[in-house]
Amino acid sequence: MPRTSKTSTDPVLSELRKELAFKIARHAQSLGENPTAVPGLALYRRTEPTACYRATYEPSLTVFAQGRKRINLGGNEYLCDGSSFLLSSIDVPVESQIVEASEQIPMLSMFLRLDMPTLREVLSREDVPEPEASIECRGLAVGETTAGLLGACARLIELLETPEDIPFLSHLIQREIAYRILRTPQAERLRAIATRGDLSHRTARAIAWLRANYAKPLHMEELATIARMGVSTLHHQFRALTTMSPLQYQKQLRLQSARQRMLMDGIDATSAAYEVGYESVSQFNREYSRFFGQPPMRDIRALRDGKAVAINAA
Repeated sequence: MPRTSKTSTDPVLSELRKELAFKIARHAQSLGENPTAVPGLALYRRTEPTACYRATYEPSLTVFAQGRKRINLGGNEYLCDGSSFLLSSIDVPVESQIVEASEQIPMLSMFLRLDMPTLREVLSREDVPEPEASIECRGLAVGETTAGLLGACARLIELLETPEDIPFLSHLIQREIAYRILRTPQAERLRAIATRGDLSHRTARAIAWLRANYAKPLHMEELATIARMGVSTLHHQFRALTTMSPLQYQKQLRLQSARQRMLMDGIDATSAAYEVGYESVSQFNREYSRFFGQPPMRDIRALRDGKAVAINAA
Protein backbone atom coordinates (compact mmCIF):
# COMPACT_ATOMS: atom_id res chain seq x y z
CA MET A 1 0.00 0.00 0.00
CA PRO A 2 1.64 3.30 -1.06
CA ARG A 3 1.78 5.66 1.90
CA THR A 4 3.98 8.20 3.55
CA SER A 5 6.51 7.49 6.27
CA LYS A 6 5.58 8.09 9.88
CA THR A 7 5.27 11.68 10.99
CA SER A 8 8.74 13.06 11.54
CA THR A 9 9.85 13.84 15.08
CA ASP A 10 12.10 16.64 13.81
CA PRO A 11 11.17 19.64 16.02
CA VAL A 12 11.66 22.10 13.14
CA LEU A 13 9.28 20.20 10.88
CA SER A 14 6.82 19.84 13.74
CA GLU A 15 6.74 23.60 14.31
CA LEU A 16 6.38 24.32 10.60
CA ARG A 17 3.42 21.95 10.38
CA LYS A 18 1.78 23.61 13.38
CA GLU A 19 2.33 27.01 11.80
CA LEU A 20 0.76 25.88 8.52
CA ALA A 21 -2.21 24.38 10.38
CA PHE A 22 -2.71 27.67 12.25
CA LYS A 23 -2.66 29.70 9.03
CA ILE A 24 -5.11 27.35 7.27
CA ALA A 25 -7.47 27.38 10.27
CA ARG A 26 -7.38 31.16 10.40
CA HIS A 27 -8.53 31.52 6.81
CA ALA A 28 -10.74 28.42 6.60
CA GLN A 29 -13.52 29.29 9.02
CA SER A 30 -16.25 27.40 7.13
CA LEU A 31 -16.58 23.64 6.77
CA GLY A 32 -15.55 22.21 3.43
CA GLU A 33 -13.98 24.31 0.72
CA ASN A 34 -12.89 27.87 1.42
CA PRO A 35 -11.92 29.58 -1.87
CA THR A 36 -9.27 32.29 -1.65
CA ALA A 37 -8.12 35.33 -3.59
CA VAL A 38 -4.93 33.51 -4.62
CA PRO A 39 -5.53 31.92 -8.05
CA GLY A 40 -5.87 28.15 -7.77
CA LEU A 41 -5.68 28.08 -3.96
CA ALA A 42 -8.44 26.71 -1.72
CA LEU A 43 -8.34 25.83 1.98
CA TYR A 44 -10.31 22.98 3.58
CA ARG A 45 -11.66 22.30 7.05
CA ARG A 46 -13.40 19.06 8.06
CA THR A 47 -14.57 18.25 11.58
CA GLU A 48 -15.71 14.63 11.36
CA PRO A 49 -14.87 11.39 9.56
CA THR A 50 -16.84 10.56 6.43
CA ALA A 51 -18.05 7.51 4.60
CA CYS A 52 -16.15 6.58 1.46
CA TYR A 53 -17.16 8.87 -1.41
CA ARG A 54 -16.17 9.31 -5.05
CA ALA A 55 -14.27 12.37 -6.21
CA THR A 56 -12.12 13.52 -9.11
CA TYR A 57 -8.68 15.02 -8.62
CA GLU A 58 -7.34 17.43 -11.20
CA PRO A 59 -3.62 18.20 -11.61
CA SER A 60 -2.95 19.65 -8.18
CA LEU A 61 -1.05 19.64 -4.93
CA THR A 62 -2.79 19.05 -1.61
CA VAL A 63 -0.81 19.63 1.57
CA PHE A 64 -2.24 18.20 4.79
CA ALA A 65 -1.57 19.94 8.09
CA GLN A 66 -3.90 17.98 10.42
CA GLY A 67 -6.17 14.97 10.30
CA ARG A 68 -6.00 11.87 8.15
CA LYS A 69 -7.50 10.89 4.80
CA ARG A 70 -7.54 7.63 2.84
CA ILE A 71 -7.63 7.64 -0.97
CA ASN A 72 -8.08 4.62 -3.23
CA LEU A 73 -7.14 4.58 -6.91
CA GLY A 74 -7.93 1.27 -8.58
CA GLY A 75 -7.09 -0.78 -5.49
CA ASN A 76 -3.98 1.25 -4.65
CA GLU A 77 -4.47 2.90 -1.25
CA TYR A 78 -2.83 6.17 -0.20
CA LEU A 79 -2.92 7.36 3.41
CA CYS A 80 -2.41 11.09 3.93
CA ASP A 81 -1.85 12.69 7.34
CA GLY A 82 -0.43 15.86 8.83
CA SER A 83 3.02 15.07 7.44
CA SER A 84 1.86 14.41 3.87
CA PHE A 85 1.33 16.01 0.53
CA LEU A 86 -0.70 14.48 -2.28
CA LEU A 87 0.33 15.12 -5.85
CA SER A 88 -2.21 14.50 -8.61
CA SER A 89 -0.56 14.76 -12.00
CA ILE A 90 -3.67 14.06 -14.10
CA ASP A 91 -7.46 14.26 -13.90
CA VAL A 92 -8.23 11.01 -12.11
CA PRO A 93 -11.37 9.63 -10.36
CA VAL A 94 -10.77 8.16 -6.90
CA GLU A 95 -12.54 6.89 -3.81
CA SER A 96 -11.83 9.07 -0.80
CA GLN A 97 -12.54 8.95 2.92
CA ILE A 98 -11.70 11.23 5.83
CA VAL A 99 -10.71 8.91 8.68
CA GLU A 100 -9.53 11.36 11.37
CA ALA A 101 -11.13 14.75 12.05
CA SER A 102 -12.94 16.35 15.00
CA GLU A 103 -14.15 19.71 16.27
CA GLN A 104 -11.12 19.93 18.54
CA ILE A 105 -8.61 18.77 15.91
CA PRO A 106 -10.15 19.39 12.46
CA MET A 107 -8.67 18.04 9.28
CA LEU A 108 -6.93 21.02 7.68
CA SER A 109 -5.47 21.06 4.18
CA MET A 110 -4.58 23.40 1.34
CA PHE A 111 -5.30 22.65 -2.30
CA LEU A 112 -3.31 24.28 -5.08
CA ARG A 113 -4.18 23.76 -8.73
CA LEU A 114 -0.98 23.15 -10.67
CA ASP A 115 -0.15 25.73 -13.30
CA MET A 116 1.61 23.82 -16.07
CA PRO A 117 3.24 26.88 -17.73
CA THR A 118 4.80 27.76 -14.36
CA LEU A 119 5.92 24.18 -13.87
CA ARG A 120 7.50 24.02 -17.33
CA GLU A 121 9.22 27.33 -16.65
CA VAL A 122 10.85 25.83 -13.56
CA LEU A 123 11.74 22.63 -15.41
CA SER A 124 13.48 24.60 -18.15
CA ARG A 125 16.19 25.71 -15.74
CA GLU A 126 19.43 23.76 -15.98
CA ASP A 127 19.97 23.79 -12.22
CA VAL A 128 16.82 21.79 -11.46
CA PRO A 129 17.99 18.24 -10.64
CA GLU A 130 16.84 15.25 -12.67
CA PRO A 131 14.67 12.95 -10.55
CA GLU A 132 15.47 9.29 -10.11
CA ALA A 133 13.44 6.93 -12.28
CA SER A 134 10.52 5.31 -10.49
CA ILE A 135 8.56 2.16 -11.21
CA GLU A 136 5.45 3.86 -9.75
CA CYS A 137 3.54 5.39 -12.65
CA ARG A 138 0.11 6.07 -11.20
CA GLY A 139 -1.48 9.49 -11.58
CA LEU A 140 -1.28 10.02 -7.80
CA ALA A 141 1.77 10.21 -5.55
CA VAL A 142 2.04 10.80 -1.81
CA GLY A 143 5.15 12.21 -0.17
CA GLU A 144 6.33 13.62 3.13
CA THR A 145 6.37 17.40 3.44
CA THR A 146 9.76 19.06 3.72
CA ALA A 147 10.74 22.23 5.55
CA GLY A 148 11.11 24.08 2.26
CA LEU A 149 7.68 23.03 0.99
CA LEU A 150 5.96 23.85 4.29
CA GLY A 151 7.58 27.29 4.40
CA ALA A 152 6.56 28.15 0.85
CA CYS A 153 2.98 27.00 1.45
CA ALA A 154 2.76 29.11 4.62
CA ARG A 155 3.98 32.19 2.74
CA LEU A 156 1.41 31.63 0.01
CA ILE A 157 -1.38 31.63 2.59
CA GLU A 158 0.12 34.71 4.27
CA LEU A 159 -0.60 36.64 1.06
CA LEU A 160 -4.29 36.52 1.99
CA GLU A 161 -3.50 39.10 4.68
CA THR A 162 -2.02 41.50 2.12
CA PRO A 163 -4.25 41.12 -0.99
CA GLU A 164 -2.39 43.90 -2.80
CA ASP A 165 0.69 41.63 -2.92
CA ILE A 166 -1.09 38.66 -4.51
CA PRO A 167 -0.76 39.64 -8.22
CA PHE A 168 3.02 40.02 -7.95
CA LEU A 169 4.08 37.52 -5.29
CA SER A 170 1.74 34.54 -5.73
CA HIS A 171 3.36 33.54 -9.02
CA LEU A 172 6.83 33.69 -7.45
CA ILE A 173 5.81 31.57 -4.46
CA GLN A 174 4.08 29.03 -6.68
CA ARG A 175 7.29 28.74 -8.69
CA GLU A 176 9.07 27.92 -5.43
CA ILE A 177 6.42 25.36 -4.51
CA ALA A 178 6.92 23.66 -7.89
CA TYR A 179 10.67 23.65 -7.27
CA ARG A 180 10.20 22.17 -3.79
CA ILE A 181 8.08 19.33 -5.23
CA LEU A 182 10.74 18.68 -7.86
CA ARG A 183 13.25 18.20 -5.02
CA THR A 184 11.22 15.30 -3.58
CA PRO A 185 11.14 11.61 -4.60
CA GLN A 186 7.72 12.31 -6.19
CA ALA A 187 9.28 14.66 -8.76
CA GLU A 188 9.35 12.06 -11.52
CA ARG A 189 5.55 11.98 -11.76
CA LEU A 190 5.29 15.74 -12.04
CA ARG A 191 8.15 16.05 -14.51
CA ALA A 192 6.71 13.35 -16.77
CA ILE A 193 3.30 14.96 -17.01
CA ALA A 194 4.74 18.42 -17.68
CA THR A 195 7.31 17.40 -20.28
CA ARG A 196 6.00 17.70 -23.80
CA GLY A 197 6.54 14.52 -25.81
CA ASP A 198 6.64 12.25 -22.78
CA LEU A 199 4.12 9.37 -23.00
CA SER A 200 2.48 10.48 -19.74
CA HIS A 201 2.05 13.98 -21.14
CA ARG A 202 0.54 12.57 -24.34
CA THR A 203 -1.83 10.41 -22.30
CA ALA A 204 -2.85 13.51 -20.34
CA ARG A 205 -3.93 15.07 -23.65
CA ALA A 206 -6.25 12.11 -24.23
CA ILE A 207 -7.60 12.44 -20.69
CA ALA A 208 -8.24 16.16 -21.17
CA TRP A 209 -10.11 15.44 -24.42
CA LEU A 210 -12.26 12.82 -22.71
CA ARG A 211 -13.15 15.19 -19.89
CA ALA A 212 -14.26 17.83 -22.38
CA ASN A 213 -16.09 15.41 -24.70
CA TYR A 214 -17.31 12.56 -22.48
CA ALA A 215 -20.84 12.70 -23.94
CA LYS A 216 -19.56 11.94 -27.47
CA PRO A 217 -19.10 8.40 -28.81
CA LEU A 218 -15.60 7.10 -28.08
CA HIS A 219 -13.50 5.95 -31.02
CA MET A 220 -10.11 4.69 -29.88
CA GLU A 221 -8.41 5.47 -33.19
CA GLU A 222 -9.41 9.13 -32.90
CA LEU A 223 -8.32 9.30 -29.28
CA ALA A 224 -4.97 7.72 -30.15
CA THR A 225 -4.49 10.34 -32.88
CA ILE A 226 -5.12 13.11 -30.35
CA ALA A 227 -2.54 11.52 -28.03
CA ARG A 228 -0.12 10.98 -30.94
CA MET A 229 0.50 7.33 -30.14
CA GLY A 230 -0.73 3.91 -31.22
CA VAL A 231 -3.98 2.47 -29.88
CA SER A 232 -2.27 -0.32 -27.92
CA THR A 233 0.30 2.10 -26.45
CA LEU A 234 -2.47 4.49 -25.40
CA HIS A 235 -4.40 1.65 -23.74
CA HIS A 236 -1.30 0.61 -21.80
CA GLN A 237 -0.32 4.14 -20.73
CA PHE A 238 -3.90 5.10 -19.88
CA ARG A 239 -4.37 2.09 -17.62
CA ALA A 240 -0.96 2.61 -15.99
CA LEU A 241 -1.87 6.19 -15.01
CA THR A 242 -5.54 5.80 -14.12
CA THR A 243 -5.92 2.03 -13.40
CA MET A 244 -8.75 1.88 -15.96
CA SER A 245 -9.35 1.81 -19.70
CA PRO A 246 -10.44 4.93 -21.65
CA LEU A 247 -13.95 3.44 -21.93
CA GLN A 248 -14.18 2.87 -18.17
CA TYR A 249 -12.89 6.39 -17.56
CA GLN A 250 -15.51 7.85 -19.91
CA LYS A 251 -18.22 5.85 -18.13
CA GLN A 252 -17.21 7.28 -14.74
CA LEU A 253 -17.21 10.82 -16.14
CA ARG A 254 -20.69 10.29 -17.57
CA LEU A 255 -22.11 8.86 -14.36
CA GLN A 256 -20.58 11.54 -12.13
CA SER A 257 -21.83 14.29 -14.45
CA ALA A 258 -25.32 12.78 -14.53
CA ARG A 259 -25.35 12.60 -10.75
CA GLN A 260 -24.38 16.25 -10.44
CA ARG A 261 -27.01 17.36 -12.98
CA MET A 262 -29.77 15.47 -11.14
CA LEU A 263 -28.65 16.78 -7.75
CA MET A 264 -27.93 20.39 -8.67
CA ASP A 265 -30.39 21.04 -11.51
CA GLY A 266 -33.23 18.72 -10.56
CA ILE A 267 -33.49 16.90 -13.89
CA ASP A 268 -34.82 13.34 -13.99
CA ALA A 269 -32.77 10.20 -14.63
CA THR A 270 -33.93 9.81 -18.23
CA SER A 271 -32.92 13.34 -19.17
CA ALA A 272 -29.60 12.97 -17.36
CA ALA A 273 -28.86 9.72 -19.17
CA TYR A 274 -29.35 11.25 -22.60
CA GLU A 275 -27.48 14.44 -21.71
CA VAL A 276 -24.30 12.57 -20.78
CA GLY A 277 -24.35 10.38 -23.87
CA TYR A 278 -26.26 7.22 -23.02
CA GLU A 279 -28.53 5.81 -25.73
CA SER A 280 -30.21 3.33 -23.37
CA VAL A 281 -31.83 4.50 -20.14
CA SER A 282 -31.94 0.96 -18.76
CA GLN A 283 -28.19 0.62 -19.32
CA PHE A 284 -27.67 3.96 -17.55
CA ASN A 285 -29.74 2.79 -14.57
CA ARG A 286 -27.80 -0.50 -14.32
CA GLU A 287 -24.39 1.15 -14.52
CA TYR A 288 -25.40 3.96 -12.14
CA SER A 289 -26.58 1.42 -9.55
CA ARG A 290 -23.35 -0.57 -9.80
CA PHE A 291 -21.21 2.57 -9.53
CA PHE A 292 -23.03 4.46 -6.75
CA GLY A 293 -24.64 1.51 -4.95
CA GLN A 294 -28.30 2.36 -5.58
CA PRO A 295 -30.63 3.52 -8.40
CA PRO A 296 -30.39 7.16 -9.55
CA MET A 297 -33.38 8.77 -7.87
CA ARG A 298 -32.93 6.88 -4.60
CA ASP A 299 -29.31 8.00 -4.55
CA ILE A 300 -30.27 11.62 -5.21
CA ARG A 301 -32.90 11.54 -2.43
CA ALA A 302 -30.27 10.19 -0.03
CA LEU A 303 -27.88 12.96 -0.98
CA ARG A 304 -30.52 15.62 -0.46
CA ASP A 305 -31.54 14.12 2.86
CA GLY A 306 -27.97 14.27 4.06
CA LYS A 307 -27.53 10.48 4.17
CA ALA A 308 -24.60 10.51 1.77
CA VAL A 309 -21.58 12.72 1.33
CA ALA A 310 -21.98 15.57 -1.13
CA ILE A 311 -20.51 14.98 -4.57
CA ASN A 312 -17.86 17.64 -4.34
CA ALA A 313 -16.60 16.83 -0.84
CA ALA A 314 -12.84 17.13 -0.67
